[in-house]
Parts: sequence; structure tokens; C-alpha cells
Amino acid sequence: MKKTYRKLNEFDLIETYFSPLSKTLEGAFGLCDDAAVLTVPPGESLVVTLDTLVEGVHFLKGSDPGPLAHKLLRVNLSDLAAMGAKPASYVLSLALPGDVEPLWIARFASALGQDQETYGIYLAGGDTVVTPGPMTLTVAAHGTVVKGRELRRSGARPGDTVYVSGTLGDAAFGLKCLQGKIPGLTGEQRKFLTGRYLKPRPRVDLGLRLFGLASAATDISDGLVADLGHMCSASGVEAVVEWGRVPLSDAVGAILAGSPQEIPTVVAGGDDYELLFTVPAYKTENIPSLAKDLGISLTPLGEIIEGASRGKVRVVDGDGGEIPLPSGGYVHFGDS
Repeated sequence: MKKTYRKLNEFDLIETYFSPLSKTLEGAFGLCDDAAVLTVPPGESLVVTLDTLVEGVHFLKGSDPGPLAHKLLRVNLSDLAAMGAKPASYVLSLALPGDVEPLWIARFASALGQDQETYGIYLAGGDTVVTPGPMTLTVAAHGTVVKGRELRRSGARPGDTVYVSGTLGDAAFGLKCLQGKIPGLTGEQRKFLTGRYLKPRPRVDLGLRLFGLASAATDISDGLVADLGHMCSASGVEAVVEWGRVPLSDAVGAILAGSPQEIPTVVAGGDDYELLFTVPAYKTENIPSLAKDLGISLTPLGEIIEGASRGKVRVVDGDGGEIPLPSGGYVHFGDS
């Protein structure tokens, strides 16, 4: 007989699927106590972040539990990377429908275990409840950083070069692919784009290497323009991005070749989870060797400038003309 979530109580669920994820974390006590007891190495600070994914808002109904678990953990790891923090532990909150199958939970937990091994982070505790509303998944992740060495958004200065890791727009187009809005792609292009949406790649190793090099850093969750705008606002500056320098994958390049009106999707679509950072001019010579060491692309795509409109970001074409953007990026509780 097939079990359902209603027949598997909370304690069985924890013991069967989630306790194994905590076994190697000292202070988690195998999830057998009311809370975990965590320590921070001497001379280091604790970095804490939290992200929530809601069905129908952040992921489609019926999403595969494996990629969903990967994304839930990785968006938090991206936040830690943006602060230059080393991943340590996380707590997990699941609000699940009453009829969720144990197989769903098993696949979800298995994906978390895979990422734990990849990124060196372990489950410290959490909570599981039944909900009549949409499935809601939350992770609060913890990392550590040497005191005073955390990366911030507020250090960008006029003359700094704006860099970004990886390529942009892939995830936004990946979502459009899942929604059936991007016809004409090859199967390989579609697979690449949807993979970038479902399984972001947090740049943890890059974040750990940016102290002493980057003047400011953030990850790109709401879109290049929005997140660069947040950085500029925190730093009291403006920025100019040259569209011709924005790094694109072959798949996105193919889309734009036939639909140039999709440019706003690249710079404002969100879900890239790449690192965006600024570097003073006298340190930019160090970037190529860093990119080579890490095996990733680090592209200079703009400059920080002085300006009266704190937080303003302009995207310009090859002639210096501003490209109009209908949206600056995704925001909750308001118009984009």
C-alpha cells in the first residue's frame, strides 16, 4: 500500500529523511533535541541569510522535488557567497500539503544531501508542518567569515569597474521555456536554459576570493539592473552598463538574434545568482588570473560613476544611448 504524508508523522519524517543530513554536524545532535548548538571559530563572525520559495510565486506547481531542493539551498548559498562567507550549516522549514508522498520527500532530501557534499554545508534543524495553502519552503543558512572581512554592497566608488561572473539571462529565459513562451530552440538549448533556472550555481569559491579585491559585492537574484541599483544605492553612486559587454550564453544569443526586444529579460529578468562586484581601477589587473584559477568567466561590463540620482543604473548601447527598460527587476509587495 502506498503511504501518504498523512500516515507518516512528523517525527517519522525527521528520523527517516532529515536526521541523516545532520549526522556529521557537531551540535545538531541528530535532530533529536529542541535546538542545535553551533559554535563559530575564534576570530570569525557568523553570517546568516534566509530565503523562502512559495509554490505559484517562485516555482511552478508540480515542480520536481530534486531541482526544487537544489534551488532552495543554492539561493541561500549565493547570499553567503556575496558576503564572502564559507558555508557551515542551515535550518529548514517545510510547509507541505497533507497528501505529499514519501517518495517526494525522499527525492527532496536526497538532493539536499548531494548539495551538502558539494558545498560543505549540513542540516542543523528545522520544522515541518501541514498546510492547506501553497507549498512553502524556507532555508536559513549560516556561514562564517573572518571578522571584518565580509563583503558589503556599500563600498562601490566612482571609477570602479563593475564585474559579473558567468552569463546573464539564462535563468529568466529558462523560466519562459518552462512556461512555453520561447519557441524555436533546440533541445540542447532548452535543456541548458531550464537547468540554469532550476539549478543555479552559487559562486561560493569566488566569494571567498574577493576580499581585498572587490570594493563591493552582491548576488543577482532580482536582475542585473535591480541588484546593481541596490549596490549603488547603498554606496551613494550611479552606474553605467554597456550592453555590448554583457556576457551571454550561446542559447540566449540565439534568442536575441531573432528577438532583440528581449534585451530587458537579460538585464532585468532575475534568478541568475551570479556574483556582481566592483573593483578599483588599480586592482583590475588581478581579475584575469582569478578567473583562470576558478575556471569561470569574470566580465567587466560597466563603471561606477558619480551622480545626483543615488542608485540609478543606465544600460547604454554602442553609441552611448540609453536602452529603455520597462522594469528594473523583480520586487515583492509592489510593481516591478
